Amino acid sequence: MAKLKIKKGDRVIVITGRDKGKTGEVLKVFPAENRAIVQGVNQVRRHQKQSATQQGGIVVKEAPIHLSNIAHTDPSGGKATRVGYRVLDDGRKVRFAKRSGEVIDV
Repeated sequence: MAKLKIKKGDRVIVITGRDKGKTGEVLKVFPAENRAIVQGVNQVRRHQKQSATQQGGIVVKEAPIHLSNIAHTDPSGGKATRVGYRVLDDGRKVRFAKRSGEVIDV
């Protein structure tokens, strides 16, 4: 399994598909399937049966999107960027945006 460069909490932009151009925060990552759930992206409507705790009806929720269809947003410009790794002077390994060189991990 390949190492993923997208993690929970990252700001990403959709680069292809129905929701192209939309941005959102990664809510959950599925490494085995190479997919992620992004807030406000790839929304689907599902019929929900009423239960003791939930109201019934049509529910709108996010479906997983393939990692190849999303890219990190550059912290400085907001455009799509690739991600690289860099070791800082204090020994920490951090991710950085290749577009601007800015560190993504804080």
